[in-house]
Amino acid sequence: MTLRFPAALPRDAAETGGAPLGALPEWDLSDLYTAQDAPELTRDLDWLKEECAGFAADYEGKLADLDSAGMLECIIRYERIDVVAGRIMSFAGLRYYQHTTDAGRAKFMSDMQDRITTYTTGLVFFSLEFNRIPDDRYAAVFDGSPELARYKPVFDRMRAMKPYQLSDELEKFLHDQSVVGASAWNKLFDETIAGMSFEVDGDSLGIEATLNLLTDPDRSRREAGARALAEAFGEKLPLFARVHNTLAKEKEISDRWRKLPTPQMGRHLANHVEPEVVEALRNAVVAAYPRLSHRYYALKAKWLGLETLQVWDRNAPLPMEQTKTFGWDEARQVVTDAYAGFDPRMAELAEPFFTDGWIDAGVKEGKAPGAFAHPTVVDVHPYVMLNYLGKPRDVMTLAHELGHGVHQRLAAGQGEFLSSTPLTLAETASVFGEMLTFRKMLAEAKDDKAKKVLLAGKVEDMINTVVRQIAFYDFECKLHDARREGELTPDDINALWMSVQAESLGPVFEYMDGYETFWAYIPHFVHSPFYVYAYAFGDGLVNALYAVYEDGTPGFQEKYFDMLKAGGSKHHKELLAPFGLDASDPAFWDKGLGMIEGLIDELEAMEE
Repeated sequence: MTLRFPAALPRDAAETGGAPLGALPEWDLSDLYTAQDAPELTRDLDWLKEECAGFAADYEGKLADLDSAGMLECIIRYERIDVVAGRIMSFAGLRYYQHTTDAGRAKFMSDMQDRITTYTTGLVFFSLEFNRIPDDRYAAVFDGSPELARYKPVFDRMRAMKPYQLSDELEKFLHDQSVVGASAWNKLFDETIAGMSFEVDGDSLGIEATLNLLTDPDRSRREAGARALAEAFGEKLPLFARVHNTLAKEKEISDRWRKLPTPQMGRHLANHVEPEVVEALRNAVVAAYPRLSHRYYALKAKWLGLETLQVWDRNAPLPMEQTKTFGWDEARQVVTDAYAGFDPRMAELAEPFFTDGWIDAGVKEGKAPGAFAHPTVVDVHPYVMLNYLGKPRDVMTLAHELGHGVHQRLAAGQGEFLSSTPLTLAETASVFGEMLTFRKMLAEAKDDKAKKVLLAGKVEDMINTVVRQIAFYDFECKLHDARREGELTPDDINALWMSVQAESLGPVFEYMDGYETFWAYIPHFVHSPFYVYAYAFGDGLVNALYAVYEDGTPGFQEKYFDMLKAGGSKHHKELLAPFGLDASDPAFWDKGLGMIEGLIDELEAMEE
């Protein structure tokens, strides 16, 4: 039983700004449940308890003997359990992320997690027993029914874990123990971050507002924000180090018992991507650091009139940039028009997010930082969370998360098991939506100065998505490798962080005292180890995909919609083949990185 929440973790960039924005939407969660004491919720919990027990009684010890019709009925029942459990946890989780410091919401989510874990412990047998079905029997059963055969990709992926599964008793123990394991440490991290305050010039700010200062036009305000972050992270550093030490050790123990060859292997299996493909991506990006981030930040230092950049200059606005605040209605129009310009169906799929309470946009006390799109379950709809404060980057974040939402709506037709897309492909529609929005804004730029600002902003976003995320991936690899040798002190983790930052950002940067602690607030490291390379994978994939679109490939829109509708039913090779692309070819990544390099070329040409 897999409870997916959140589907897409909060993005690292929380660089947003503030001004009058108009009425910002809030979630209407009533499509899930009307309240935590709703009779429908009680009914579903009662049904789930009974059905889990009934499923185990009907099928435990019998899977290998089922014929095609019996296996289909079994899978449909299991899928329905997944839907009901997913609906409950989506409701509990979304309420929690609206206000993570609310004790009642935190208790409700914990209670729901405890109850569902208890109910579903009896289902642990399913994947274990399924993986013991002999290969010839497995093939014969699934080939015996077209309706059953469509589920085969799901169970092929599940059987990829076959060499790494433990005994039934141990798997049940780990399932039961999970609520006081990683999930408990995740909650501690979330509640700590949401409850932190940062003192800046006499004001006490939350993390979103403080991160926002890193994009302030006033350099002294940027510095004040960075130093406030460093001071507060430093005070909490022992706690953050404990969280990372514990989670990394827990993962090492689990991986060792499962005989997984590397800390990353579990993520690769979940993403249905070969380790060598990820390694090719990582190597291509690292080799491109001098051509991308090093070159761009040298340009930025020149624009800012500085010999060297401090870390608080990384996301500084350009001196020629006019402060522009997008009200909510304007942001909605920009993104909707960009989507409609590609295909009217894209805008139609996005419309209910704005009109039906599917977006929670405002910055509020205790709300989780960043942004995400959560698909809930296939018989409801996705929900998008933002922390919207009106900067151009916020418009791009809206375009990004709506891309997830459109993708999730289209993939829902595959059903609960097949709709979920591996993380490596989950960023496809989101990054493509950003690109559509960027290209529209660039085409409408009123002069070269405005065009330069847009180009530079897009390059920075791409560097944050590709270079920064691969640096994050390298940091995680180093952290997990080092933890295998023993407990890591905060200074040990700080040193690992700085080793990848210096390499990725380049020689133009200097690093203030305290920047070595900035690993502490990145949620991906805590919630989903090695998640981050999916951002770089998605950006590189979309850059290559967009190049095919710009070439005027006939029928591109239909092929694109077919790819999104496929959800998790196809491997990346099969999905990309209609576009003439192959992610397993190392040259594929150079093609995607070449698009970023081309934008930097344009910026350099504008200097001449």
